[in-house]
Amino acid sequence: MTKHIFVTGGVVSSLGKGLTASSLGRLLKSRGLRVTMQKLDPYLNVDPGTMNPFEHGEVYVTDDGGETDLDLGHYERFIDESLTRASNATTGSIYSSVIAAERRGDYLGKTVQVIPHITDEIKRRIVALASDDVDVVITEVGGTVGDIEILPFLEAIRQFRLDVGRENVCYVHVTLVPFIGPAGEQKTKPTQHSVTELRSRGIQPDVIVCRSDRRISEGLRSKISNLCDVPLDGIVCAPDAASLYEIPLTMHDEGLDDYVCRLIGFDRCPQPDLTEWKAMVAQADHASLPLTIGIVGKYITLPDAYLSVAESLRHAAIRNSVDLTIEWVMSDHVEGLLVEEMLGHLDGIVLPGGFGERGVEGKIEAARFARENSQPCLGLCLGMQVMTIEYGRHVLGLSGANSSEFDTQDHTTPHPVIDLMAAQRDITDLGGTMRLGAYVAVLDPGSQVANIYGDTVIQERHRHRYEFNPKYRSRYENGPGGFRCSGNSPDGRLVEFIELSSHPFWIGTQAHPELKSRPNRPAPLFDAFIAASLREARTKHPERFPAAIDVTATVQ
Repeated sequence: MTKHIFVTGGVVSSLGKGLTASSLGRLLKSRGLRVTMQKLDPYLNVDPGTMNPFEHGEVYVTDDGGETDLDLGHYERFIDESLTRASNATTGSIYSSVIAAERRGDYLGKTVQVIPHITDEIKRRIVALASDDVDVVITEVGGTVGDIEILPFLEAIRQFRLDVGRENVCYVHVTLVPFIGPAGEQKTKPTQHSVTELRSRGIQPDVIVCRSDRRISEGLRSKISNLCDVPLDGIVCAPDAASLYEIPLTMHDEGLDDYVCRLIGFDRCPQPDLTEWKAMVAQADHASLPLTIGIVGKYITLPDAYLSVAESLRHAAIRNSVDLTIEWVMSDHVEGLLVEEMLGHLDGIVLPGGFGERGVEGKIEAARFARENSQPCLGLCLGMQVMTIEYGRHVLGLSGANSSEFDTQDHTTPHPVIDLMAAQRDITDLGGTMRLGAYVAVLDPGSQVANIYGDTVIQERHRHRYEFNPKYRSRYENGPGGFRCSGNSPDGRLVEFIELSSHPFWIGTQAHPELKSRPNRPAPLFDAFIAASLREARTKHPERFPAAIDVTATVQ
């Protein structure tokens, strides 16, 4: 029977429930178990697709087009499994399903209530992942114990142990052990209160993961064990780590996976094979080639808005032995005399995705600076679109070239080089005009992108509404500089990749390749971008690289 692990959090948000769940998933999969994961989010939005990035961070997209919580990105990166829209459920989606069922008459006229109807729907979402080819489902409950929004979820997972049997469920609670500077000691009281709150909802944690900025003493572990009624082996110390990819190794050293396996009946599983993971972490620790990459974006005051982009850069940096520094550049500020000052010292530029007009002109200037100064540039989604606009304005002479997304009542671009397709124009539902999920692209043989992917038929995930306008394609491909629409949809209608053959690396894609990158298997475009940035940095700034280091050998 499929086993279930529920991860909750207390005291404050952002303690690392998602990383704890992901790390445990990595450890269990390394033991040979078949693992899948799920996030239950207490907010009322049906999904995060229409939420402001400043509110919620990035929207992670699954192969089947689900717009989900960013924690699913952590899950996929750690357990190296492609998840689906079923792995994210929100209060909004749960209530929508229950209300729709009530309107259809599914409840036969009964009074619809939180218990049992909402809790039953939550449990149905959990059970839906427990297929015959899954050994363990790890479910993270978003929010913090004590929040009013989280109560139906806690009640549902409390009932779940009774439904499937005590031996098939494990509760992991992540909580805070803060260090109080003036007192010079760590305090367990927040953990005690958090566990008391959880127990008041009928859930006794099996494991307490103690988050802190330093290790906690054995004395404090014993105190937490005694006061929270959890065996000492179930008190796991989780101090801050230099890299999030070190967390599974720390958790294993703390015995988390051994203890959980004993609780849910997998104690005969072999020890995890962490050879590849340890090698990856060691390579990251010993990276020595300095490189500074700028992410020119609209939402940089909340780096989580570009979480997968930043992680993909780090994955590629590990592969190329690069000691990476990421600089966050506010696209609103990239203009006029500031461009050289803000971008000139960078070894490469990433133009990430986004929606809306704010900051677009700064991104266009960044694309121009990179093109004119042989600076490696990778454009993602909106990033590809602004590269197209930039080339049209400054190389092809298409004055006022723009995306029709940015048309206003007072100003309509004479050259909509980025536009909605005709079939999308009459759709009023914002989600209905989106290309979401995995799409196939056919790459031109001999193109840069075909060489990077090592194939001519590839698949990447998408989340966008506007496309390269095919009416302008011939003007672009016949223009100077070797502009090439090097990847297209299988029917040839949609441009998926662009590149500039006269440039060391000036490549854009409509897709979001960052969503499929893994720490031990970086996304090909990011891998090639970091390698190109390293080559250019060595050429322009040889003084930064010791003569003994063969950078060329490193990046091949």
